[in-house]
Amino acid sequence: MMKHLILAAAAVLPAFAQSYTIDSAHSSAQFSVRHLMVSNVKGEFNKMAGAITWNEADPAAVSIDATIDVNTISTREPKRDEHLRSADFFDAAKYPSITFKSAKAWKSGSKWMVAGNLTLHGVTKPVTLTLDGPTAEMKDPWGMLRRGATATTTINRKDFGLGWNKALETGGVMVGEDVQITLDIAATRKPAATN
Repeated sequence: MMKHLILAAAAVLPAFAQSYTIDSAHSSAQFSVRHLMVSNVKGEFNKMAGAITWNEADPAAVSIDATIDVNTISTREPKRDEHLRSADFFDAAKYPSITFKSAKAWKSGSKWMVAGNLTLHGVTKPVTLTLDGPTAEMKDPWGMLRRGATATTTINRKDFGLGWNKALETGGVMVGEDVQITLDIAATRKPAATN
């Protein structure tokens, strides 16, 4: 009887918030945008850092603070990447980072939603991320505890001052306005010390 009472009490106690560090080597930010009205160009930023606090029992304790290095952009086409880093687009010399700072998290059906402020090209706008995950925590071969998640959202690049474009002779424009963003995040934390 006592064992059942202890288990029941444990089930209603809130889980403790856990603090994670984004694993830059295994995380990236991808994007997809319409090109020439007929196909999608995809690319990624290869360096992301930051911190995550997670508590499924208390959404108010959830926070995500991430920074993306603009200079690591890659579309597998060096000349295009150089143009994207220029003042026509990201202006990486002036705005070397993209940041996201969460403000609120909540569960919607089977998904987590995280709202916050995205700062891109010197402009800050509210966005909402839809999370697939996070995964269950597991221990890696080096003793670190790991979780992963994929976050998605769509922005209009013109809202952030990324307005460069060219009209096409046949109608339409060279680059679409809507940008689909996918963040693949791996995060680690050190296990609690045991006595």
